[in-house]
Amino acid sequence: MAKRRGAGPTNGETDELPKAKLTLANLKRSTRLFGYLGKQKWKFVLGMFFLVGSAGVGLIFPLKSGQMLGYLAENSKPVDQVRSELMSIGLVLLIILLVQAAFSFGRVYFFAQVTENILKSIRKDTFKRLIQMPMSFFSKNQVAELSSRMATDITVISDAFTINIAEFIRQSIVGVGGLILLITTTGAIAKWFLIIIPPLTVVAILFSKQIRKFSKTYQEKIAESNVIVGEALTGITNVKTFTNEEYEINKYDKISNSIREFGLRYGIFRGLFFSFVMVFVFGSVFFILWQMLFALKVDKTITAEAFGTFMMLSLFVAGSLGGLPEQIASIQRALGATDRVFELIDGEIENIDFLKENTPSKQTNGEIEFNSVSFNYPSRPEFKVLQNISFKAGAGQTVALVGSSGSGKTTIAALILRFYDPINGKILIDGIDSKTISLTELRKQIALVPQDVILFAGTIKDNIAYGKPNSTDLEIEEAAKKANAFDFIKSFPDQFNTLVGERGIQLSGGQRQRIAIARAVLKNPSILILDEATSSLDSESEHLVQEALDKLMVGRTSIVIAHRLATIRNADKIIVLQNGMVQEVGTHQQLLLNETGLYHKLSKMQFELS
Repeated sequence: MAKRRGAGPTNGETDELPKAKLTLANLKRSTRLFGYLGKQKWKFVLGMFFLVGSAGVGLIFPLKSGQMLGYLAENSKPVDQVRSELMSIGLVLLIILLVQAAFSFGRVYFFAQVTENILKSIRKDTFKRLIQMPMSFFSKNQVAELSSRMATDITVISDAFTINIAEFIRQSIVGVGGLILLITTTGAIAKWFLIIIPPLTVVAILFSKQIRKFSKTYQEKIAESNVIVGEALTGITNVKTFTNEEYEINKYDKISNSIREFGLRYGIFRGLFFSFVMVFVFGSVFFILWQMLFALKVDKTITAEAFGTFMMLSLFVAGSLGGLPEQIASIQRALGATDRVFELIDGEIENIDFLKENTPSKQTNGEIEFNSVSFNYPSRPEFKVLQNISFKAGAGQTVALVGSSGSGKTTIAALILRFYDPINGKILIDGIDSKTISLTELRKQIALVPQDVILFAGTIKDNIAYGKPNSTDLEIEEAAKKANAFDFIKSFPDQFNTLVGERGIQLSGGQRQRIAIARAVLKNPSILILDEATSSLDSESEHLVQEALDKLMVGRTSIVIAHRLATIRNADKIIVLQNGMVQEVGTHQQLLLNETGLYHKLSKMQFELS
């Protein structure tokens, strides 16, 4: 089934959230949420007071209103006395409504205060932990799904605190309290209510559960058909090129038939449910009403006031008990959402030193040494990406990594940044094992200019300043000049305040690359990693970007990942990789002399293609 990712939660997504059973263990785990109350505990207590008060006052209303309905029967009281008594009852009902309104406002107000404070802390903790997760976590989880899940789960918890828990308690008090009042005030009629309504409620709940399952499956099938339509229309060029119109029509017709057959079964089930409602539910209501009228007019076993009281109490009880299953289901979803949120909060994170984030780092020489490094990704333990890799990049040297796709070039860059740690061997920075260096301190020394630059949806100034958040406007302008970005930035009406759009879509590839270079200039790293930084650019943009990169590389240890061998001819050292192993090491001229080597072969192929 195709799901929308990255959007806000819909009712369908909320319904699909896993439900946790209402066990003592699950409820005990959920109480961890109350640890976020802090100084808001008194507000929670006040909210509970107003909640119980609202439910308690709410039970008085059907009693008094039932008393008023008793005046529908004939009585021998004088008109003035009846008017006076009705006015008194009306005044009492008005006071009850005003008191209940005040209690309801207090309940909502204090629960909203408590909930928003809890959610603020949960949001902060969840995002704080999420952003510190290691790269292995993000390789196993889709980013769009994580952000959607985070938003949906916290929304469900919010609804539970502000609505569902309060409504569950209120409806329980009204339902149970109303039942007790029914038995004590109108026992002769209440027995029928107790005999008929609970079994009907159970059957109705079972019916509604099945209908919900049918509805969910039906929506899944509709979604499958929408996927076929979306794929066909998105790839309409391929459909027409390969003359596969009939194939797509047949594929859609097949899923349409499946939807039709399921829809017919769904229709039969809904028909049975409505028949059940008509016969049993309405029949039961009229049967109880008939019993009441018989007792009132024939047997004379109840009074008109008792008749009215029963009518009002039964409406309140039925409404409250009927709403409990939905509240319980919502609380179960909230328990499941709470577990999922705490899974993120309790997840294993990188050891980031926040105190050092905005302080200048100690400048290192930038010497890098790989000593017999082997590595495989956690998600593919059987596949060795790097095998016994050893090389050294001296301080200020430019070392190029060359090889076919999948040879391990980008993985080496990831290991230098300590997105992952090697399975075997060591990576030394200035002779020190990188595992012993603070992650924050290590990464402060490294800048990465990737092939596909992703900018944040802010201004050009914001994106350059990301390399050094506390930088001045003058420093940002100087970085832009060194990155050959100053002229094109100045050509925009808003200049440095130009919005780049989502992921930098408003800028060209070459402009995005130069913004990324300016960001790296501002960071002033000891180690520079260039991952195919010019491979997807046109000739003019490549020239400007390469010129900016050449300036940036001066005096820094540079690890250059390149497919275009012409861009690395001047590298101090070229390391040729194949199948995760070092095949050759040398300068451009040295490697060309080895006519049987992989570098010579790659160079010859590129020369012939060009």
